[in-house]
Amino acid sequence: MGVLPKNLFKKPNNPLENYDKTKTYSPDIPSEMCIPCPSCKAILLNGDLNENGHVCPKCGFHFRINPRQRINIIADEGSFQEYDAALRSRNVIDFPNYDKKLKHALLESSAKEAVVCGRAKIGGYDCCMFVMDPYFMMGSMGTVVGEKITRLFEYATEQSLPVIGFTVSGGARMQEGILSLMQMAKTSGAVKRHSDAGNLYAVVLTDPTTGGVTASFAMEADVTIAEPGALIGFAGPRVIEQTIRQKLPNGFQRSEFLYEKGFVDVILKRTEQKGYLTTLLSLHQKEAN
Repeated sequence: MGVLPKNLFKKPNNPLENYDKTKTYSPDIPSEMCIPCPSCKAILLNGDLNENGHVCPKCGFHFRINPRQRINIIADEGSFQEYDAALRSRNVIDFPNYDKKLKHALLESSAKEAVVCGRAKIGGYDCCMFVMDPYFMMGSMGTVVGEKITRLFEYATEQSLPVIGFTVSGGARMQEGILSLMQMAKTSGAVKRHSDAGNLYAVVLTDPTTGGVTASFAMEADVTIAEPGALIGFAGPRVIEQTIRQKLPNGFQRSEFLYEKGFVDVILKRTEQKGYLTTLLSLHQKEAN
């Protein structure tokens, strides 16, 4: 009688069981189809993110978006008409390498400037809109940005239309020197004339809204809205700490901090903004003459 093999009753090897139980496995998804959330680190499908207004469904983090994406979320479909789209910045003071920076910004953002202006409908109500672009030199305000926003407010004043603005900016564009700083006064004057004519101006502050934009038209609205967690201020926190030589409180210059101190009227998630703006516009309709 022969000797039975030792492995006669051994369980056959199943390749599906050859994994390390201490590791977390995830399916292979092409990188262009997904993006990690900077806040909670969750891996999000681009399609799901687009459907949720580019807001993380796990933690509520608001991704930065370009003007076209913002307009698609806020304005009624097909209603937006862009104005002054051909205006482009030039190296007016011959700042070193500014021409290269402008070309790089154009390639990176596929935009001609750091703001898109035009007329639209929100919830069926006519208004003017400007939307700043974080991907064009971080929405910095140069002469063209100031000119486009000023022209929009002047048009809105002539047509007795409300203005809805979305800000995102690193401040005045240093490559244009004093000409950039002059836009603060110019845009503020246009906002004042628009207000004196009895028109509504509402602004949505997004991350980040800083520098000369904050010190001018961004904080001059009748109704000031902010997205959750947005950095809003003039100088950055590190500059302030170095100046006053004190540690700033947690959350300093964030939307929630400014709301607590009365600088912001309301904090709205991106998915709530169109409904709120529709109500706001409905309450400020002028009677026909």
